[in-house]
Amino acid sequence: MSSDKEVLSELQKIRELLTPKPTPPAPPAAKGISAEFKEFLKNYKVLGLAVAFILGVYLGMLVQALVKDLVLPLIGIPLSGLGNLSSYAVLYANQSFLVGDFLNAVITFLIVAFVIFLIVKIAKHYKLE
Repeated sequence: MSSDKEVLSELQKIRELLTPKPTPPAPPAAKGISAEFKEFLKNYKVLGLAVAFILGVYLGMLVQALVKDLVLPLIGIPLSGLGNLSSYAVLYANQSFLVGDFLNAVITFLIVAFVIFLIVKIAKHYKLE
C-alpha cells in the first residue's frame, strides 16, 4: 500500500511541475503626463509621421521648381509662340484664366504621385510596411 501512495505522490508532483504557471499581471500603466506623451509618441509613431510630412512638403516644392523651371520650358520650346508656359494666361471677359499655373500644378501632382507610388512599391517589396 505504501508503494502505491509513494507512486501517487510522485505523480502528483510531476503533474504540478507540468502544469503551466499563470502569467504574471501586466505592469501598471505609466503615470504622469510626460510618460503618457512618450507612450503616445511611441505607439502612434508620430515622429515618423512628422518626418514624412516634412519630407513630403519639401519634395513637393522641389518637384514644383523642377516643373516650373525645367519641364514647362522644355514643353514650351515647340510652342514658342506662347511664351513662358508657367505664366501663360488666357483673358476672356475681363477675367484671367491662369492656364500655366494649372498646368504646373497638374504636372507637379503627377510627378509627386508617381514618386510616392514608387516608394510604396519598394517598401512593400522589402516588407517595410
